[in-house]
Amino acid sequence: MFDATTILAYKSEDGKAVIGGDGQVTFGNTVLKNNATKIRRVGVKGEVLAGFAGSTADAFNLFDMFETHLENSKGDLLKSVVNFSKEWRKDKHLRQLEAMMLVLNENHIFILSGTGDVVEPEDGCLASIGSGGNFAIAAARALKKHSNLEPLELVKESLMTAGELCIYTNQNIKTLTLDDKENK
Repeated sequence: MFDATTILAYKSEDGKAVIGGDGQVTFGNTVLKNNATKIRRVGVKGEVLAGFAGSTADAFNLFDMFETHLENSKGDLLKSVVNFSKEWRKDKHLRQLEAMMLVLNENHIFILSGTGDVVEPEDGCLASIGSGGNFAIAAARALKKHSNLEPLELVKESLMTAGELCIYTNQNIKTLTLDDKENK
């Protein structure tokens, strides 16, 4: 595993989809940047939210490659993640990338890796990647169980908790939801 960032995604039962990530870029034991954007809207109409943990240079290639698969499958997220993972796994250069992706829409949420993994979370609503991912998802599960926070606030608060605990995660949180067109 690599030391990099935290991305958290939440898909509520009523179809609200939110993704968030911190802004820290780390190189070894040095923070290079505090306000990076590691999440984006993909697809022709921005119908899928995606986040990335790993080498920043690799992110651009993977986002572009995933978006091509999404367009080729006419926005079918399930079909595009399977085809994307096959290509990522088969290509000897892409397989070497130290990266993971998290993608979601109002119906599905998936974790993708270069080893060919396509994982849909058991609960179908929460997923995280990156160094602070376990901290963020633990906080999100507790907040989901014991509060009435809206999905956007749940994601933000969970990422803030991860930023308090993980040295590769800061509290400069950015979020996207499927019902808005702006970063928060």
